[in-house]
Amino acid sequence: RSPRTERRRRTSARKVRTMSHACRSPALRGGAVGVVGARAQDGARRPSALRSRPMPSGARRGKGGAAVTTRAMFAGFEKMLKGDPAEKTSKKYAARVAAINALGDKMKALSDDDLRAKTVEFQGRIARGASEDDLLVEAFAVVREAADRVLGLRPFDVQLIGGMILHEGQIAEMRTGEGKTLVSALPAYLNALSGKGVHVVTVNDYLARRDQEWIGQIHKFLGLKCGLIQAGMSEAERRAGYGADVTYVTNSELGFDYLRDNLAQNTDELVQRDFNFCIIDEVDSILIDEARTPLIISGMADKPSERYIQAAKIADAFEKDYHYKVDEKQKSVLLSEEGYEAAEDLLEVTDLYDPKTQWALYLINAIKAKELQKRDINYIVSGQEIIIVDEFTGRTMQGRRWSDGLHQAVEAKEGVTIQNETVTIASVTYQAFFKSYPKLGGMTGTAETEITEFNNIYELQVQVVPTNRTVSREDSTDVVFRSETGKWNAVRKEIARMHKKGRPVLVGTTSVERSEQIAMLLDEEGIEYELLNAKPENVERESEIVAQSGRKGAVTI
Repeated sequence: RSPRTERRRRTSARKVRTMSHACRSPALRGGAVGVVGARAQDGARRPSALRSRPMPSGARRGKGGAAVTTRAMFAGFEKMLKGDPAEKTSKKYAARVAAINALGDKMKALSDDDLRAKTVEFQGRIARGASEDDLLVEAFAVVREAADRVLGLRPFDVQLIGGMILHEGQIAEMRTGEGKTLVSALPAYLNALSGKGVHVVTVNDYLARRDQEWIGQIHKFLGLKCGLIQAGMSEAERRAGYGADVTYVTNSELGFDYLRDNLAQNTDELVQRDFNFCIIDEVDSILIDEARTPLIISGMADKPSERYIQAAKIADAFEKDYHYKVDEKQKSVLLSEEGYEAAEDLLEVTDLYDPKTQWALYLINAIKAKELQKRDINYIVSGQEIIIVDEFTGRTMQGRRWSDGLHQAVEAKEGVTIQNETVTIASVTYQAFFKSYPKLGGMTGTAETEITEFNNIYELQVQVVPTNRTVSREDSTDVVFRSETGKWNAVRKEIARMHKKGRPVLVGTTSVERSEQIAMLLDEEGIEYELLNAKPENVERESEIVAQSGRKGAVTI
């Protein structure tokens, strides 16, 4: 067969398979109800409440609220049968919490030097064969007293429970504002006594630096060394940071240092030592949301080809759903028969998949750059450079590039200088990387909804920690609008209403573009605000903006 006839045959076969799969989908047979999550991109996950789920028996489809009532009734029964998970956690650790409390007066009577000497005593006992579990009660009592003296913060009983859960290599679900950062000091100190090192992982450089400067005071007071890893550090600085007893680092820096160590030619080039214990803050964001995100180290290859520019022009002329189809969830594109023929005619070639020219790769990347990589959402343009914006943290990723020619395709689309092509030298996913730790613990405010994933993939149990006080905050129900315009008008009115009362307002957005749109709405209302997004001029003032965001009448986007 000719290449064109063969391609038509393959396209027809794909359509038949797709039709067959669609007919098997339970959602198309009316067997499931649910709403589409706002963020269904590659590597992301919908909140459990938004996942498609079967109708409960006895529920009706229709205008009434019978389905909602039935679900709520079953949820109530389920809670009655299972009991309150926070209460179970509290009972499980009550004896050890009481033992730590009993040592309070004894620790308070010690001088600073005597309290610091406890570290040397504990290290000696571990060297003689004692386990961390044997020292837990005393060590936690020491950290509690040290935190009180150094920071003026005395960990509550529920924070002691959170620390024990982390030490056991589990995930502690603690509500926002319950002091997760302080909790990490307890197991970090205990597990650092062996001298093998502890990694405390946060999602960005700002938090890593803040936690090291703040919580690190406790460790230094007790005689431990505290390290910090930041982007742009030299090899010697990194080696010193990882050599400390407790090291504060971001997940990306930790992963890339691991890859670079695997490429080292000799042991003198290594910066990390053998892994021991890792505590992950916002564990669901790193282990679930970014589980499939690959960390890739690339090397320079050939000079950029002119084909990127030609492909960008063709992609710009092509029409969506006629020349190609886009699957936003899988981040993939598929050329239609019309797209194939039009491209071959424009390029004057007989086969886009000819291995000598590889036009198909250039064209598909150009269409991805057009449809899936959006300016001020997925990246920003700074001078002649395309800088990636992390979709999970909203921060720029200086020096990072998309692989397989996609970054060059975006550069061609934006008309900036096209950099050299790259080849992948080393790669690892967060999922594979963090499973290499002998012991792993994590903290988050939302882990219960991912219990199954944590258990099946990482073999991590989730324990719900009770709040120190009864929660008095009111959590409003979600409001759904039929149009974007209606939604943003309602947001504008709500911000104005709260601002008038003097209540500080924080507006969270999903992209740079969206944050600037809301800023324009507030300009129209005459409301003063602070804007914090991935743009360099805003990032420079991050600490200041965050520190002032709780003031009366403050509006922060």
